[in-house]
Amino acid sequence: MTAKLEYADLSTAELARLREEFSTLATLANDLAGQFAIQPLLDRILRHALELLNCESGSICTVDEEAHVYRKEVDLGVGCQSGQTFPLTEGVTGEIVRKNDAVVFDNYSDVPGGHIPERERAFVHGVIGVPIRWNGAIIGSCIAFSKDDRRRFTASDVAILELFATHAAIAIANARLHSLATARASDAAILAERERLIRDVSDTLGRGLTDVLRYLDAVERAQDSGQRTAGILRARTAARAVLSDARRTVLDTGGGRFDGNSLVEAIRLELEWAASSVSIETKFSVLGEQQALDAEISRQVFRVTQEALTNVVTHAHAHNVRVGLIFSDERVSILVEDDGRGFDLQTGRGHPSPPLLNGNGIHGLVARVRRLGGDLQLESTPGWGTRLRAELPLLPAGPTGTRARWRVLIVHDQPVVRAGLVRMLSLTDPDIQVVAEIESSDDVVEACEMLQPHVVLADIDSPTLEGSRLSAYLHRAAPSVAVLLLIGSVGDEAVRNAARNGAFGFVSRDIDATGLTRAVVGAAGGGQSGLLITTQMLDRAGVIAGPDHLTTRERQVRELVEQGLPDKQIAARLGISVKTAEKHVGAVLRKTGSANRTSLAANSPSRR
Repeated sequence: MTAKLEYADLSTAELARLREEFSTLATLANDLAGQFAIQPLLDRILRHALELLNCESGSICTVDEEAHVYRKEVDLGVGCQSGQTFPLTEGVTGEIVRKNDAVVFDNYSDVPGGHIPERERAFVHGVIGVPIRWNGAIIGSCIAFSKDDRRRFTASDVAILELFATHAAIAIANARLHSLATARASDAAILAERERLIRDVSDTLGRGLTDVLRYLDAVERAQDSGQRTAGILRARTAARAVLSDARRTVLDTGGGRFDGNSLVEAIRLELEWAASSVSIETKFSVLGEQQALDAEISRQVFRVTQEALTNVVTHAHAHNVRVGLIFSDERVSILVEDDGRGFDLQTGRGHPSPPLLNGNGIHGLVARVRRLGGDLQLESTPGWGTRLRAELPLLPAGPTGTRARWRVLIVHDQPVVRAGLVRMLSLTDPDIQVVAEIESSDDVVEACEMLQPHVVLADIDSPTLEGSRLSAYLHRAAPSVAVLLLIGSVGDEAVRNAARNGAFGFVSRDIDATGLTRAVVGAAGGGQSGLLITTQMLDRAGVIAGPDHLTTRERQVRELVEQGLPDKQIAARLGISVKTAEKHVGAVLRKTGSANRTSLAANSPSRR
């Protein structure tokens, strides 16, 4: 009853003011629910407070008593200085902290060390400020300014502002707790990722070193020098593979997080690795203003650099290697140049294992770089070194989710093998999409027509349709599809038959996930990569030579020589250099026992 009488005794203006306060506080409570971004919340709290106090200007600050500074988080109206930091010996906040209580000034000129510019002080008169407290400590301040020179702030105004200071304290505390929780979650995620990386590297090293030891044990048991030499070569290959896989495991965990600075640092570390691996002088230059790069672009720039340096260390026998990272307004380029022995780009001569043929994925990188809207060029001259240059846009040619992926059709009669191949490809390279897996090779032509894959991955010994016939059917029905066959030995007659019938390439059945994905990407891009053995390579090696012991290219050259064409026209007709044409003509004359071109034409099978 008493409460009702007191409520009834209030004037209409006072009732309206109370309703406004309750409405404002209810709105403010709703704003606070589930919100953790501090600036927007403090902005709304301050606006509500100024509205109830009938003021136009004010600020909310956060206080760091240990550092003896405060920061203006929100500043509305005159003298806006949001985001700036000041010492606790100055301004209204300094007085609040010094008194450890609310402060009221009739005129802003009475504030010690005020920060509002002189030209704006004529518009500021009454000042009120209260501390924002949390657990007894001052963590901030809430301040309001009046433009009315007759305004005098009262204890009632202090009480209203303290209510909003309480809400501000909740907002600040929530934001800090949320930030702390986010940081802890991030730390936990980083720790989990590090543990996963340690496990992955440990597993990679464990498997690889087991293979190395197994090969060395076999060397120790071997009776003749040939077996020992072969075992040592296998051990060396396994050691290089485990080193490459371990480095790639580390790269794959962080390759997508490069920015301009960390990319530069990562390349420096790769150069340090190269210098420590062989006796070689390194030089690294960064040209142009560093730009923000798309994560995928950064990853590919680093992979190009890594693969190029791996080939320099493994094959080049160089004394110097130079790496340049060049930024322009729209593109980024990486240049890797060495003074090693180089090789012939057409034949691979001058290099026992040229990167174009058996390197660590250069051609797979060509496919990826071009898919991102870039270009990769490789130049090499025997005795004069090798130069690789990749140029990519700062942003990919299309959004990551819309760029076409390499489409692969898997064919195998064993479900467990199909599942294993799908898992290897899907987990190792997100750019590869397995469009289907089918059991019978009889269905592969129809599947290619419907799914239009880039690559068909099958086993050469399929019980329903062996690799040679599968290659022939697909070569006629879908010539743009690259047939990639799993094999046991390059020397098998089935490999030669499949190569003659249109298979693009072959990979060993014991290939690892990294090698398989590189082979698939290389085949999809029309190049050669990693452990991918292409028909072109077998042809050059004479593995698929015909009955006359001529390779496919040499038979083409023989036909043109028999037509009376000179070397220059042969080169133009086949798209090769004149020097290469001369070499092929010499090989044809030597293998056929012909003294000259006239003799070769006279002995042509077509004239017999």
